Amino acid sequence: MTRQRRLSVVVEADGGARGNPGPAGYGAVVRESATGEVLVELGDSIGVATNNVAEYSGLVAGLTAAVDLGAVEVEVRMDSRLVIEQMSGRWQIRNAGLRPLAAKAAALVTRFETVRFIWVPREQNVEADALANAAMDRGRPPAGPAAQAAPPAQAVRPVVSAPAPSWAPRRSEDAARLLLVRHGETTRTAQRRYSGRADVELTPEGEAQTDALASRVAQLVRARAGEPVVVTSPLKRCLRAAERIAERLGGISVRVDEGFVECDFGEWEGLTFGEVRERWPTQLDAWLGSAGLAPPGGESFADVAARVRPAIARAVADHAGRPVVVVSHVTPIKLVLRDALAATDALLHRLYLDPAGISLVDFWPDGGVAVRAVNDTAHVT
Repeated sequence: MTRQRRLSVVVEADGGARGNPGPAGYGAVVRESATGEVLVELGDSIGVATNNVAEYSGLVAGLTAAVDLGAVEVEVRMDSRLVIEQMSGRWQIRNAGLRPLAAKAAALVTRFETVRFIWVPREQNVEADALANAAMDRGRPPAGPAAQAAPPAQAVRPVVSAPAPSWAPRRSEDAARLLLVRHGETTRTAQRRYSGRADVELTPEGEAQTDALASRVAQLVRARAGEPVVVTSPLKRCLRAAERIAERLGGISVRVDEGFVECDFGEWEGLTFGEVRERWPTQLDAWLGSAGLAPPGGESFADVAARVRPAIARAVADHAGRPVVVVSHVTPIKLVLRDALAATDALLHRLYLDPAGISLVDFWPDGGVAVRAVNDTAHVT
């Protein structure tokens, strides 16, 4: 089988506004990392907006182009210190108007194996800056009746095509098979309370589910060739399942990865949905409407996605042809399935994952992905 080339790219992005806010536009350039060859150039006016909104729009456009090209490694270079620091997780996103764009960028980041954000001085970002300025000029209102019509709003120059979708069968033996496992029922699961970072205990039912889960996972693992790998969230409800699975597999070692820990629900931790609705009605509606917003004192789904993506890359790296068991929680598993299915954030509120459920996803070394099962609970029902 001929493997597709692993594409590594540099995304240069910029944006600005004449007046802040004012007629705004962005520019983005995508280059092949090895050669510096320009693969895509993008520029668009976005109406009246602020500089920061335009900068984030350039980032989103550049990352979207990199996804379309089939890139697996991305280095983002921008002269916006704010965007680079916020996307790197070092600065909080205090401006509510930027959060939807930041969430969209964070969701795109999960589509790659590795992403680095690097600040550069403006003189090292001249091409993206020029595209952004041209877009801003196109967005200005005409100076008078004789003003010429603006040229088309977006200029795109694709040079490399993304791998074409195909129905051609793949050998499952060549993939790393990810078994995404949710832990058993806890005291908070049974009461339908938000359960994030708290290290809550399994119920007696959860203990029984964990035993059945371990047996089923061991059966699925033994059906494949290759030495198995077991990775888990550090919380004890997951460690319990991971250790029992490892025992069933002959006492293999378990690796703990902080990237798979549950979402931090902040002040909502331990509360029911109804209790949150009563105390934070506006914040709850906003949270349900945007993966970029966090509960008070907590973590957004975009934040979770930003740490789950590299955790998945670590889990499957160099494990082609091997079964990889990941024991985690509802939010990280949903985010992995969202990305594997190329779905929107709507999936996060429509997909139900039962305690001790198993989902299967194959990852090929060339970037191919296949979802084989979602929330299998035959072993506990």
